[in-house]
Amino acid sequence: MHIKEINAVVTGGASGLGLATATRLVESGATVTLLDLPQSPGAEQAQALGPAANFVATDVTDSESVAAAFASAAEWGPVRAVVHCAGRGRPMRILTKEGKAAPLEPFESVVNLNVIGTFNVLRYAAETMATNELLEGDRGVCVLTASVAAFEGQIGQINYATSKAGIVGMTLPAARDLAGVAIRVCTIAPGVFATPLLLNARDDIREALASSVPHPRRLGDPAEFAALAEHIIENGMLNGETIRLDGAIRMGPR
Repeated sequence: MHIKEINAVVTGGASGLGLATATRLVESGATVTLLDLPQSPGAEQAQALGPAANFVATDVTDSESVAAAFASAAEWGPVRAVVHCAGRGRPMRILTKEGKAAPLEPFESVVNLNVIGTFNVLRYAAETMATNELLEGDRGVCVLTASVAAFEGQIGQINYATSKAGIVGMTLPAARDLAGVAIRVCTIAPGVFATPLLLNARDDIREALASSVPHPRRLGDPAEFAALAEHIIENGMLNGETIRLDGAIRMGPR
């Protein structure tokens, strides 16, 4: 599906991987609705992208919020592509320093955002796309975001790794389920990327992460994530697949 003149939705669109993706899609000729939290700089980022972009404040864990966001995006035309980047991590160990069972909330909140939020976006995207006319064989394409932590979760990532593994596990069943309505589903599993979280970390932490990548020995550029998301949308044979984008990194225990 060619990007030019399609209508797309990007969640987590106010920063990082989402903003890079929204920027690339707009530059390639799409109209894009950025979804992000009300307190995010989404409105300012959409304004900076120009008249082909708009912003809708959205909480992806809230069904009514997501449904309203897709209804708003559909006012620009049939929603053909969704790139779901909204999500986060939160350090967590199974036992506290005192040897007690960890509180459930840090696990529950990350799984709620990353798994329930992803499914919320996927189901409303599918509902919106299912009535589209076919375009180059597709009614729509959904690109989800996991992480290499889905495969090599580190100590302190029990909640994050579980949630990202859930997204990987969602991908093939979703693609098979939605094949009947000609909607493709793929997932990108990025490694260590220069997102705001890492850019705000200490220099030694950033340097250690960059040096752990076999080649290229650096942090990933969000523009590289955006390029892959664009390619997935355009390549009709990509479906049901999780693609690692990681410079061959395999995360160690710590």
